Amino acid sequence: MARWRPGSTGRLQQAAIELFTENGYDATTVAEIAERAGVTERTFFRHYGDKREVLFAGQQEFQSGFVDAITDAPPGTPAMELSARALDAASRALQEARGREHARARYAIISAHAPLREREQLKLAVLAQAVTDALVIRGIPDLPAHLAGDVVVSVFSTAFARWIAPGETRDLLDLQHEALAELANLAGTITAA
Repeated sequence: MARWRPGSTGRLQQAAIELFTENGYDATTVAEIAERAGVTERTFFRHYGDKREVLFAGQQEFQSGFVDAITDAPPGTPAMELSARALDAASRALQEARGREHARARYAIISAHAPLREREQLKLAVLAQAVTDALVIRGIPDLPAHLAGDVVVSVFSTAFARWIAPGETRDLLDLQHEALAELANLAGTITAA
């Protein structure tokens, strides 16, 4: 087996998804993932601390897609427009990098294991805080920034679940825009007590 070959990270991720899907997460070993990817276990551990990390690789880049869109927006952009820009940028990157089938397989694996679901929820909580922090840095007051951070995660999660649903063919961006429009309609019907 080669000591090092380019593309190890991608091959490890693909091998892990395939094996988790075929054999189950708990029954799959790091050794099996490495073998399927054509690398050594040592190479696996150079990239990931454990097999769980394969499913959460790229978390920082994913979060940066949201934050960078907020940071790079023109001065004076309102909070909800910043949120929409963040959603669009991150969704484009997600679709290009992974694709729907990979996302479906990953989600099925995570959904079947409580500790992985907890990790996914933590990832989303960290994302909401990162979006909130980016909005505050842009001068958005604390309350609207927190609400917008939570809205971004809620809209993303809702659109993502619809995007990976069996038979769904619409683009993730379209599903997010639909969710944002529905949220605006809903907000328009709320009256203060």
